[in-house]
Amino acid sequence: MKTVNHWIDGKSVEGGSGTYGPVTDPATGAVTTRVAFASVEEVDAAVAAAKAAYATWGGSSLAARTSVLFRYRALLDAHRDELAALITAEHGKVHSDALGEVARGLEIVELACGITTQLKGELSTQVASRVDVASIRQPLGVVAGITPFNFPAMVPMWMFPLAIACGNTFVLKPSEKDPSPAIRLAELAAEAGLPDGVLNVVNGDRTAVDRLLEHPDVAAVSFVGSTPIARHIHTTATAHGKRVQALGGAKNHMLVLPDADLDAAADAAVSAAYGSAGERCMAISAVVAVGGTGDELVAKIRERAEKIKIGPGDDPASEMGPLITKAHRDKVASYVHDAAAQGAEVVLDGTGFTVAGYEDGHWIGLSLLDKVPTTADAYRDEIFGPVLCVLRVATYEEGVALINASPWGNGTAVFTRDGGAARRFQLEVEAGMVGVNVPIPVPVGYHSFGGWKHSLFGDHHIYGNDGVHFYTRGKVVTTRWPDPADGGVDLGFPHHR
Repeated sequence: MKTVNHWIDGKSVEGGSGTYGPVTDPATGAVTTRVAFASVEEVDAAVAAAKAAYATWGGSSLAARTSVLFRYRALLDAHRDELAALITAEHGKVHSDALGEVARGLEIVELACGITTQLKGELSTQVASRVDVASIRQPLGVVAGITPFNFPAMVPMWMFPLAIACGNTFVLKPSEKDPSPAIRLAELAAEAGLPDGVLNVVNGDRTAVDRLLEHPDVAAVSFVGSTPIARHIHTTATAHGKRVQALGGAKNHMLVLPDADLDAAADAAVSAAYGSAGERCMAISAVVAVGGTGDELVAKIRERAEKIKIGPGDDPASEMGPLITKAHRDKVASYVHDAAAQGAEVVLDGTGFTVAGYEDGHWIGLSLLDKVPTTADAYRDEIFGPVLCVLRVATYEEGVALINASPWGNGTAVFTRDGGAARRFQLEVEAGMVGVNVPIPVPVGYHSFGGWKHSLFGDHHIYGNDGVHFYTRGKVVTTRWPDPADGGVDLGFPHHR
C-alpha cells in the first residue's frame, strides 16, 4: 500500500509518530493509501527547517525568487494531467474538474511570478527640509497554511506561491483525506530550484493543526474550510499573537428575476450546484425565484439535472464523481431524507443512486428541493453536496432580504437582463463576491477572494492584493541627510547661502 509521508527541508521524511490515516478511492470505497500523521515534534522540525531557510530566503533578491517561480510555473504546466489524476484518485472529482482546479491554482503562481510590481514601495520627497519618507513592505518569516479536501491542489497554490514570492517560508498542512497532490506540488517546487526548507508539508490531524496555531515561530496562518473550524483557527491563532486569514463556509444564493433568461439561469444553476459534486464553498446551493419564475425554472433545472452523467472521475464520460467519504455521503443524504417532513417538495431524490460495478463507492445522485422553507435544515446548513434548494419570493426586495438574513456571505449571483436591477443588487447584497449573470463569481488571481460575515474570519481576503498585504508587513522610513556642502569631508559642493 502506498504511504504518503511528510516533506521537510527539501526531502521526503517518513512519519515517526506511528499514527497513520486511511486515504480511500471515493469511486470504489477501497483504501488505497495511508498517510502519516505528524507528531508535535515533527511539526516542530518542519517549522525549524522553515525558520532556518528564512535566514537566507527572506533576504534573497526578487530576481532570484521570481526565477524559481517561473521555472515552477513551467513544471506545473507540464504536469497538469499528473496532478489532475492525483486529485481524481483521492478526491473523486472528474478529470476535467481536476484540470480546472490546477489551472486556477496556476493563476496565483503567475501572480507570484510578477511579485516585483506588487512589492514596490512609495516615496515622498522633501516632506520637510531635506526629509524624505518611504513606505516599504517586508516578509513576515515563517507562515503556515491549512487547506481543505475539496481543492487539494488549488487552495495550497492560493497560499504558498504568493507567500514565498514575498520572501516568507511556508509550512503546509493539507487535508489528510487527499494528501498526495500537496506532496507532489512540493516535489515540483524542489525540482524548480526552490531552496530546501522554504516549502514544507506536514500531514496529520488536529495535533498538527493545533501545534501550528500555537508555535511561537509561526507568524501567520492561512486557512480554508468550514465555518466552525475557521472560527477555531482564528480564535486560537490570534490568541497566540498571529496574523490570520480564515475562510469559512457558505450558503450561496442565486437570485433569478422575472426578466431573466431562464434557460441560461437553469444551465448556470445546474453547473454551479452540482459541479464537483457540490463540494465547493462557491457552489450555488440556494436558488431564489422571484415572482412567477419558480415553476418554469424548476422544470428546466430538473430537465438538465436528469441528464448529468455520474461515474468514476477517471471515466471521460463522467460529468460528476462521488463524494469524498462514505460518512459525508450519508450526511448529505440525510438532508434529502428529512426535507419533505420539514416542508420542502422533493423534486429529485438522488440518495439511492449507485454505479454498476462500483457499488462500494461514495455515490449520491443529484437532488432538487423546491419550495424550501428557511427553517428547513437543508436551507439552514451548509450541505457541501449535490443538493439544490429552490425558494420562492414575491419581490426583489424580499429576495435580497432573505439573502442578507443568511449568516454566511461568501458569494451570490443575480440573473437579470436589467442593468439597473443588477447594479442595485451588487450594492445592496451582503456578500464578498457577487456575480451578475455569472453563477460562481470566483475572482481571477489578481483580484482577491473572500466573503463576509461567517464566511471570513480576519481582515484579509486571500490572494490578489490582499494576499500580498497579508504575507508582508509595512514599514515607514523617514530620512534626513545633511547636505554635503554643510561641512564634513569637502566633496567640492558649493555652499548654500
